Amino acid sequence: MVNKALLETFKRRGADHLPGYLGIEVTDGGDGWLEADLPVRPELMAPNGFLHAGTVVTLADTVCGYGCVMALPEGAQGFTTIELKSNFLGTAREGIIAARADLLHRGRTTQVWDAKVTHKDNGKTIAHFRCTQMILYPKG
Repeated sequence: MVNKALLETFKRRGADHLPGYLGIEVTDGGDGWLEADLPVRPELMAPNGFLHAGTVVTLADTVCGYGCVMALPEGAQGFTTIELKSNFLGTAREGIIAARADLLHRGRTTQVWDAKVTHKDNGKTIAHFRCTQMILYPKG
């Protein structure tokens, strides 16, 4: 389980940015994994009445990104996403969606993460997501 201080750090870091604006809440994590929830609300829907794909991608990308922060190698100063892919299998119109990110590759220059987004109320899979992060080091 991730410690409460780290959960608060993610909450503060995201508060004035997209994760905070959307309402993403990190709920748990550990070495090589992280979980977060997002309550579904009208502002997160597409005009067709279904959950906007960008909402799902943002949740998945956020858990992968925060997980990457937790797994940065010694001397790294940060990361940037260099590739992402999503496959959508379902949607949600209410309730809470949840994401779990798992580290697949922990390299010195890249990390690869998978995330699964589910509808928390019924457990159905909404999307599978994969991203590659480039690890950034100070110039010198």
